[in-house]
Amino acid sequence: MTDSPVALITGGGSGIGAATARELVKQGYRVTITGRSEDRLRRFATELGEPDSLLVIPGSAADHDAVRTAVATTVTTFGRLDIVVANAGYATFDDLADGDPTRWDDMVLTNVLGPALLINAALPALRESKGRIVLVGSVAGHVYTPGNIYGATKWAVTGIAENTRRMVTADGIGVTLVSPGATKTNFFDGAPGGLPDRDLLSAEQLAETIVWAISQPSGVDINTVIVRPIGQPV
Repeated sequence: MTDSPVALITGGGSGIGAATARELVKQGYRVTITGRSEDRLRRFATELGEPDSLLVIPGSAADHDAVRTAVATTVTTFGRLDIVVANAGYATFDDLADGDPTRWDDMVLTNVLGPALLINAALPALRESKGRIVLVGSVAGHVYTPGNIYGATKWAVTGIAENTRRMVTADGIGVTLVSPGATKTNFFDGAPGGLPDRDLLSAEQLAETIVWAISQPSGVDINTVIVRPIGQPV
């Protein structure tokens, strides 16, 4: 167990983050999950049977102190850090013309500042382990849509991924951007009309993609993966 790899996942209490944590624990990883809702994190830990290989640390992905504490506690508890997954994010489901700007601050901070803070805090440990960074982006970060402020935050994640890759290649760190299309998770809880009535990926399918990317042989770096459900045209 002390030699098994260690992953830290933001937004790890539900959706893609929880599905990824579940799969990594099953494969023998030691995993830290963070998120704003301690109740949600605890429920997930209970669902897995409270394994010693799972560490729960409540905190916002956009809070510098919380992110640094999560990284430091992970390294102290498990002795290393091999993988970080910047998964936390959400949408306000409005646009630049008719949206409510008072709701954008938190979305922009979570979706854009959050991955940057995680990379900044984790780099020393990842340089030591020659680990991997995974950023969960979105198809919306590759395709323009009218007035989409959420999409703009995911374009930023697309840029952060490649800028990070160019920064850390000499350190032996891999960087992967995984950009999902429409996925059946609690992401759509705040959407007008709720879950869209169309083809959707599952959180488990995205988790399989993330685990595949981080399980590549040493020296292999998967950089950008766009995953759509068959039937999604854009």
